[in-house]
Amino acid sequence: MLEENTILIEGFDPTKMVDQEIEHASEDWRKVYGAYQNKKILQAPITGIENFGTKENEKICAIVTVGTIRGLIPMEFAGADNLRQLRAMTGQTVAFKVVNYDREAEIFTGSRLEALEQMADITLRKIEEGDHIPAVIHHVGQHILRADIGGIEAVIPIEDVRYGWIDNLHDEFSTGDVLKVKVISIDKEAKKVKVSAKAAQENPWPDCTKRYQKGGEYVGVVSGVREYGVFVNLEPGVDSLASHLKFQNVKKGDRVLVRVQNINVKDEQVRTRIIRVM
Repeated sequence: MLEENTILIEGFDPTKMVDQEIEHASEDWRKVYGAYQNKKILQAPITGIENFGTKENEKICAIVTVGTIRGLIPMEFAGADNLRQLRAMTGQTVAFKVVNYDREAEIFTGSRLEALEQMADITLRKIEEGDHIPAVIHHVGQHILRADIGGIEAVIPIEDVRYGWIDNLHDEFSTGDVLKVKVISIDKEAKKVKVSAKAAQENPWPDCTKRYQKGGEYVGVVSGVREYGVFVNLEPGVDSLASHLKFQNVKKGDRVLVRVQNINVKDEQVRTRIIRVM
């Protein structure tokens, strides 16, 4: 391999050669120093989990990086109650504040809880009931979503996610997805905010009733099957409930022809009967 100093370059001064690795590392440390001095919030994905410290005082820590600089967020500062919860956070981008650093060891310690507390204070000062704001999903359950709205965790039950039948939230949402939600209520003392994604959407009722009539037959898609009946999606936000067929089973995703038996505008419900499986 040709060495750098074996060729002649006009105007070349070896004393002015920039060590790019050192340059990048210095820039990374400037970010860490600046965040520490100005109490600035940084964000980075959790890329791993390590045990850190002496055997007597060993701590489980989440690993984040600022450029090439490693950061440790102890589990108690990460907002996780146990290792299972911390593992569930790996791969997710988290906010944190730099609480101390060791330049010689090339490492810093961060706190997600301090960052969330600062973010929550800012959020509570700015939002009002009725506001439409973004919410980032950080946990998807079968019947609830947990989302961050600026340092505050909001729990969104399945009935407040959108109009229409939702069979399983896992089928429609993933960690990191962003929802537009409406602020329903604010408790500043408890730092709790109730939000609804459904309330931020246009209600298809009663306008949808113009497109269906009792006795009419329409094509739909099976959106869920329960013991008490079959849900059939007719259009976005409008699902009907049909009785099970006597001699045939249907599954989610099947296209069917249904006959409308009843339309209840007050309760926003449509009852149908499956006429044909397509």
